[in-house]
Amino acid sequence: MRWLQNHPKTLESMYGSTKWLIKKMGPMFEKIGNEKVDRWFRKPEEWSKQAMFDCQMCGQCVLHSTGMTCPMTCPKNLRNGPCGGVRQNGHCEVKPDMKCIWVEAFERSTQMGTWGADMMMIQPPVNRQLEGSSAWVNMVTGADQDVPTGWIGLNTITVLPKGIDYPTAK
Repeated sequence: MRWLQNHPKTLESMYGSTKWLIKKMGPMFEKIGNEKVDRWFRKPEEWSKQAMFDCQMCGQCVLHSTGMTCPMTCPKNLRNGPCGGVRQNGHCEVKPDMKCIWVEAFERSTQMGTWGADMMMIQPPVNRQLEGSSAWVNMVTGADQDVPTGWIGLNTITVLPKGIDYPTAK
C-alpha cells in the first residue's frame, strides 16, 4: 500500500471518481436514512482507509487536501501542519524513526493536480463528535462542515487584506 500512497495523483483520481459517485447517491442516502447508510459504509471505509492511509476514522477526511496523507497519523494529531519540531532530516520529534507526516503530505501534494494547492488551506479543527463515523456520509450530509455549538467557524474569521498599514499594539 505504501506504493499507492507515494502515487497521490492516482489516489486523487480515485478520490474524485468516488466523491462524484457518493454525491450522486446523496438523495438515495436520505431516503434510506443517513444512520443506516453510515452503518453500511463505516466498516468498508474503515478497512480500506486503514489499509491505505492508516486512517483513524475521524469522520472528517481531508486526505485530498493533505497530499493523500492522513494528518491524524501525526503522533500529536496535528491537522494543520507540522509542530515545529520536525528534525533536519524531515523526521518526527516524537517518533524519530518516522518521517514527519506533514513533510510527506507536502511532498505528495506537489504531485497532485486538482487538490494539491489545498495543502495551503487551513483545515477546521477535528469535530470529535464525528469520530468513528463515515467521512463519505458526513460529506454528503454536510455534517463534516457543521461547526459544533460554541465553536467559531472558519468562514466567520476575518482575514485582513495585504498592503494596508494596520495599527499595532504598543
